[in-house]
Amino acid sequence: MRTGAITVDASHSRSTAEGGQAMYEAIVSPQEDLFVAVRPGHSKGMSLPAAYYAELLDRNEAGLPVPDWFVDGARRQWTIDLAGQRVDTALAVRSPSTAAVTYSRATYEINKGCNFSCEHCYLELRPFEGLALPDKLRLIDMLAEVGVFWFQITGGEPLIDPDFPAVYERAHQAGMMIEILTNGSRLSRPHLVSLFQNRPPHRIVVSLYGASPATADRLTRTKGAFTNMHAGVRAATAAGLPVQLTIIITRHNVDEVDAMRALAGSLNVPTKEYGMLSPTYTGAPGPLDAQAPGFLDASFLESAAPGALGDAGAFDSCPAGHTFFHVDPHGLATMCKIGRDNPVHLMAEGIDGLLRLPAIADAQMLRTGGCTGCSLTSTCRVCRPLARIYQEAKAPLHSYCQHGERTPA
Repeated sequence: MRTGAITVDASHSRSTAEGGQAMYEAIVSPQEDLFVAVRPGHSKGMSLPAAYYAELLDRNEAGLPVPDWFVDGARRQWTIDLAGQRVDTALAVRSPSTAAVTYSRATYEINKGCNFSCEHCYLELRPFEGLALPDKLRLIDMLAEVGVFWFQITGGEPLIDPDFPAVYERAHQAGMMIEILTNGSRLSRPHLVSLFQNRPPHRIVVSLYGASPATADRLTRTKGAFTNMHAGVRAATAAGLPVQLTIIITRHNVDEVDAMRALAGSLNVPTKEYGMLSPTYTGAPGPLDAQAPGFLDASFLESAAPGALGDAGAFDSCPAGHTFFHVDPHGLATMCKIGRDNPVHLMAEGIDGLLRLPAIADAQMLRTGGCTGCSLTSTCRVCRPLARIYQEAKAPLHSYCQHGERTPA
């Protein structure tokens, strides 16, 4: 069997559903031009030849056992034994999308409402509003129909939305690898711990705002923020859930960076660090006031690879709008969380509306406004929608441009 590692962060043990029976042990799915097998919470996966994927589809429909070649691969990659189990119970085998347009990744801002009030938040306004539950479930079905496989649920704070459990279950049933971005304040609640044990996510990413209650509560402007986050992380790790901490570095907590790293180490969870703050996606400069000196690293604005569409330059390398998109609380689809021009109203237009999204994304990647006429176009790797909100916020050039203070021609 031809196998290969799929690059995903984190590696944790698999939880099972009530009664000891796992909902499914792994997911098999098309992903753009590939066929892959992955396991929530694990960094390793398998790349499958088309014939092997077709065999799993057939066995899934017929209720036949997992084939020996997959049993061997699962044992090597995830140290689990699927021998004798049926494909339709051990695996979630996703059929190829028949939609006119397909995407492999999406993020969903289930609600902008939040129980924290962080100064550095990129959401200028955080109203608690959005789709009714039937439309939220319809939205998840549409995402599955266009092939979304890697799925991030964010907010606001997603875990305070009363519809979160139903939305999460629908996405899990569809065989999505789910990542949740949360402040962790609700993560210790028994019904959520049970939900994630019964239907394991791929990753739960919790923001860490300080190493002490005083610092975290001051940064989030919320009493009890640190205590609730800490309790949530401890409950999740005790339940064997795949938790990752993101250390958020601002001027309010920069003196506790080492202490935050030590706290993450004591909780025995993987970490990332985020110290480059941006304006709100509407261009309001407020969050920039929380920027910590010494952590201004504009490299996070850069695209991963050079583009190939002439005058548009390297900006065209970004896959947003082409293989990936974002959906806001009202079902408006945009190229990403930042580039929100000309949204596609999925609830009104359906998935056919996504046929327009690549062109909308390309238009937002063009050099306009403060970047018009720049003589350094051919080497620029800065994300254009992010550069635009920095320009609208009247931020210093060095805070978002890879060329520092050099003046465009």
